[in-house]
Amino acid sequence: MKKLLNTIYVTSEGASVRKDGENLVVEIEGAERARVPLHMLASLVLFGPVYVSPALIGACARAGISIVILSRFGRFEARVEGPASGNVLLRRAQYRVSDDAPEEIVRSLVMGKVSNQRAVLMRTMRDYGRDLEQEKRSRIEGAADRLAGILRGISKGPPSVDALRGAEGEAARHYFAVFDDLIRSPDIELRFKGRSRRPPLDPVNALLSFLYTLLTHDCRSAAESVGLDPAVGFLHRDRPGRPSLALDLMEELRPVFVDRLALSLLNRRQMRARDFEVQDSGAIFLTDDARRTVLNAWQERKRKERRHDFIGETAPLGLVPYLQAQLLARHLRGDLDAYPPWFWK
Repeated sequence: MKKLLNTIYVTSEGASVRKDGENLVVEIEGAERARVPLHMLASLVLFGPVYVSPALIGACARAGISIVILSRFGRFEARVEGPASGNVLLRRAQYRVSDDAPEEIVRSLVMGKVSNQRAVLMRTMRDYGRDLEQEKRSRIEGAADRLAGILRGISKGPPSVDALRGAEGEAARHYFAVFDDLIRSPDIELRFKGRSRRPPLDPVNALLSFLYTLLTHDCRSAAESVGLDPAVGFLHRDRPGRPSLALDLMEELRPVFVDRLALSLLNRRQMRARDFEVQDSGAIFLTDDARRTVLNAWQERKRKERRHDFIGETAPLGLVPYLQAQLLARHLRGDLDAYPPWFWK
């Protein structure tokens, strides 16, 4: 099984990252703040203006360590990586399935996502149902019932990809229609009125978008680690510059990895209204301190272990994207009859 290697996040503007022997060293205002052996790293994520030495870039490229550059607000800007090492036969199989018959894979992805969305709603009812107003309970239960109906429709057979995309979109509408009912923060600013992105227009969307960026990075790395092309997906259409396969892999994971974590941060009052800043354009982003809080929670979340029912093993959540990428590769090679989605229980 793949070792859960570290991702280093550098969030301090003006920081310097360099190579010293076989180590990565982070310095801020000339003082060393971190030193990590390169062999323990999977990726390096930089926020805002951070200097990276040419020697470190070369060492990372040779070692297969990706360098991801984000704006200070978490928007993707660039990715630096070494030569691609994908299996050409696996990628040819991926391209054939993507062009000819992706319905079964798309059905598994959508089933995993909708099932996990429903699990988030049901977990809220189990944990806090007695404390919720009757109107909120009714809305959440109604949304969970509608998601169950969508799942029954999907499970009857592999309809067209467009029909499956439609079912995924319908499920998302029901799910996010009650997402605000899951938030128990006392801050009136931390309300959810619907998804907004590029840019996020409220604090909850800012938090979700930031976490989705982190999950996309992990899913892209997972796809590349098994030799798949992260740009060629099945549920998401091909588009220049978009990692469609990474977006496919994250769909079944986002309700648990991102939405549940965001709700925990808000409901435990680790994130408050003061942790967000409004730009002149109306866009809302996390403050620097809030980003550090979220990153620490993200890393801690990935260390928690969960049993993977299909493989019958317990593994850290941070390994789930890699396990799912491996299962997808096995299906494309013909070793598995179908791609098994990951279900959260």
